[in-house]
Amino acid sequence: MIKEWATVISWQQGIAQLRCEQSSGCGSCHSRSSCGTSILNKMGADSSHQLRVESKHPLVPGQRVEVGITESSLIRSALLVYMLPLVGLIGCASILQGLFHTDIAAALGGLLGGAGGMLLARFLAQRIGNQIEYQPVILQIALPPASLSFRREKE
Repeated sequence: MIKEWATVISWQQGIAQLRCEQSSGCGSCHSRSSCGTSILNKMGADSSHQLRVESKHPLVPGQRVEVGITESSLIRSALLVYMLPLVGLIGCASILQGLFHTDIAAALGGLLGGAGGMLLARFLAQRIGNQIEYQPVILQIALPPASLSFRREKE
């Protein structure tokens, strides 16, 4: 199980809206000030993602929850998204190169195959995205901060 902590944005009718901050491995490295990956992470856009997860337990905005997804579904998703366009690119480029014996045909085949692979990956991802094994689940819920629980009691 791949696990990550997230912050609750809202909770309504059993659905929690969560914000996950993507953490890089650069946080504890001693050479993070001179590392290229660390510099690229700082230059890039904000790396927080929002997701919706079912939760039978009421949650409070600002509360922290641990979210998990199975390794097998993550690997299958990554293979779908990365390998299908690559196979399409190489396969179509090879076929058109073999048929027409020109580099232009191979380049055109690569573009068509890569684009076709991306479209097919997108279509398949939308079909399997709603299946239960591809959905993240809440593994544990942290206690709400004292200020949040105090505010709830006053209301």
